[in-house]
Amino acid sequence: MKVTPRRKRSDSAAAAIAATQAAALGPLEPPAHVTLRPGDRPFWNAIMLARARDTWTEVDLTTAATLARTQADIEDLHATLAAAGYLLGDKPHPLAAVVETLARRAVALTRVLHVHAEATVGKSEDAAKALELERKARQEEGDDLIPRLRAV
Repeated sequence: MKVTPRRKRSDSAAAAIAATQAAALGPLEPPAHVTLRPGDRPFWNAIMLARARDTWTEVDLTTAATLARTQADIEDLHATLAAAGYLLGDKPHPLAAVVETLARRAVALTRVLHVHAEATVGKSEDAAKALELERKARQEEGDDLIPRLRAV
């Protein structure tokens, strides 16, 4: 017997209204027991917007906070490495290994939370098809009466 409530159909009017209301509310806030640093917040907001607001559970939010902190730490360490250099003498800087570990953690957490590219954008072959359409659109001269986007 199914215990969880049934989700609304994504193509229904009720789902459209719920999506509009969720969008107006902005990103979810972290649970009270989770502390985010100021530098974690941009990553938190991006993670929260990667999934529908009503699909986040309390456990997911805690895991998302870990992902946000991890991504912020990676950015901070990249800045440190850029200033110090990736090599110390003829050996890699020890922080490079820490960045690699954190990057692996971030990838694992995106999979756990289903905020990775395939979950949010779709299968890679679909993305490849969309990219091919964009390339063709850039190459086409087209009719002067049809507006086209041009790089300036």
